[in-house]
Amino acid sequence: MTMRRLLASMLSTVLVGGTVTVVLTQTPTATAERRAQDPIVIAHRGASAHRPEHTLLSYEAAIAMGADYIEPDLVSTKDHVLVARHENEISGTTDVAARPEFAGRRTTKTVDGRPITGWFTEDFTLAELKTLRAKERVPDLRPDNTAFDGLAEIPTFEEVVKLALAHGVGVYPETKHPTYFDSIGLSLEEPLLDVLNRYRVRKAYIQSFETANLRDLRGRTRLPLIQLITFGGAPYDWVAAGSTRTYDDMVKPEGLREVAAYASGIGVDTRRVVPVDASGATTAPTTLVADAHRRRLDVHVWTVRNENSQLPADYRLGNPASPVYPRATGNVMGWLSRLLELGVDGAFCDDPSMGRAVVSKHGSRHAA
Repeated sequence: MTMRRLLASMLSTVLVGGTVTVVLTQTPTATAERRAQDPIVIAHRGASAHRPEHTLLSYEAAIAMGADYIEPDLVSTKDHVLVARHENEISGTTDVAARPEFAGRRTTKTVDGRPITGWFTEDFTLAELKTLRAKERVPDLRPDNTAFDGLAEIPTFEEVVKLALAHGVGVYPETKHPTYFDSIGLSLEEPLLDVLNRYRVRKAYIQSFETANLRDLRGRTRLPLIQLITFGGAPYDWVAAGSTRTYDDMVKPEGLREVAAYASGIGVDTRRVVPVDASGATTAPTTLVADAHRRRLDVHVWTVRNENSQLPADYRLGNPASPVYPRATGNVMGWLSRLLELGVDGAFCDDPSMGRAVVSKHGSRHAA
């Protein structure tokens, strides 16, 4: 275990709201060569179990908890600046709906084939977005996070990169709705690469649920690319092109062979590795991890969350009759341990401290 991992493990239960002052570095690695090392902990939208997601507060807390990478989902502003939001529709993650000066911006758009009503980042300049304040997206599940509502701005991708570099962690950006943003003249890939290249970022993965933009990026960057794969559905660029292929085709051996031609790994719903039955309980694992490894593809799973309602039924703890049972912490350590034993190379965690503790224990056991 490196000194950074040891220190991070000691900090695993500490929540930090301010800037981290200790700078710790780690040599970046990627693809199959990583499998001789500990799996990576990816802070899903920052420490989103403890702070409103995609804020510097959340990313700072994640760094203190020992995350190897912090994950910003990227969308564009009207003036073509990338900002960190889970979606370009921002009524659920900011106070925009309460801002009378922006009432006229509410509209309905079709994004990836679905009509959505609200306020969209591409209708705001960066200066306008910076006047908004972030709030907790799921207050019923994470009521404690509402204490931070109104404190944080929407960060730019550049701000997230600068924070990561200052503290020796990696970035793991996702391009959100690339086909949609292409269609309105706000392509995500060029400003993404501009920031990464200007700051000479070497510790990074780039991820997407679509395929065409990853294929394009393969010829423009040496950074590892991750093909995201949901439990159902299909990449929207395939849908837009009229293809009948789905993500189910992508996880077959021939599909993985195709992915390996442009990507370094796959980021998959945990149910692709360990399915669940009708009751929500886990069943026998699939062969996906081994199949992907045979193609020299890393496997990162998403999303490991603490709450009972977010865990498989056989990893929930407590009294189901309790009104707080859905948000009570279940056996998340046991769940992540099972995934690691199946050979996954990394996990997206809403609580990086929990991920760090489990990965540290897993690494120590394998080193013994």
